[in-house]
Formats: sequence, structure tokens, C-alpha cells
Amino acid sequence: MITIDSRAFRDALPQGGRLLGLDLGTKTIGMALCDAGWSFASPAGTIRRAKFSQDKAKLAAQVSDQHVVGIVLGLPLNLDGTESPRSQSTRAFARNIEDMGLPVLLWDERWSTVAVERAMIEADLSRAKRAERVDTLAAAHILQGAIDGLAMAGN
Repeated sequence: MITIDSRAFRDALPQGGRLLGLDLGTKTIGMALCDAGWSFASPAGTIRRAKFSQDKAKLAAQVSDQHVVGIVLGLPLNLDGTESPRSQSTRAFARNIEDMGLPVLLWDERWSTVAVERAMIEADLSRAKRAERVDTLAAAHILQGAIDGLAMAGN
């Protein structure tokens, strides 16, 4: 199941369990994980993009190792909320991982990288350190937004 509906995603999940957040880039996939109680998201590394089958195998290993019950995938929208070619690429990626058997929530990621970049600049991280961490921190930002939204969808 692939959805943009938080309530439908929440209903498709078992009670509790970890979620995997993904920030899909052209060169890397940033990953983040949340705790089973959906309180906080933490960076979980990056995957250097290669062939899709290799990327999917690495994701499947993370899902298995971390007992993931659902995936939150950042959906890059234009500032006006319309979809872009990158949005379509992300939807295709979601369809290609659907056979992993996990519900996938597409989450608006319009400001995630900007927010993370600003926080890293304020923390006085060097440009090299920012480049190294931006994808996984953006994934954590996306996942935190989603779990906060899921908490509200449950009320």
C-alpha cells in the first residue's frame, strides 16, 4: 500500500513498531529510524545509490535488522504543492519497493533539506560535514514530521 493519507497508513500498521524514513536523492538515500513508540526520529545513515536492485537489497537488510513495520518516503513537491518530475521518480521508487510488503507513506518534504541545512550552519558545521550528513538528517526531519502527523491522526 502506498498512500499520502496519514490515517490510512496508521491503520495499515501493527500497533507500534519502528518506521524507516527515507530521503531519496539522485546520488544517495538518506535513512532515519524512529522508536517503536513513534516519539522521536534519529538519523540512520545513507546508502550510496547504485543499481536499484542493490539499493533495494540494502533497504531490505535495514528493514529486517531494525524490525521496521512501515516506510515514510519524502515526496518532493514544488513550492505551490504540485508534483514535479522528481515527485514522479519518487512515486516510481515507492511502487518498486511495494513488494517488500510494508505500507509506504509519501510525506511532503518541501522544506526538509533547507531546515536541516540552516540548523547545521547555526551549529557551525563545516561545508564538508554538512554535505556528509544532510541526507540522513533530512530523512530524520521527514520522519519526525510524519510521526508527529501520525500522532495527530490517531486522535
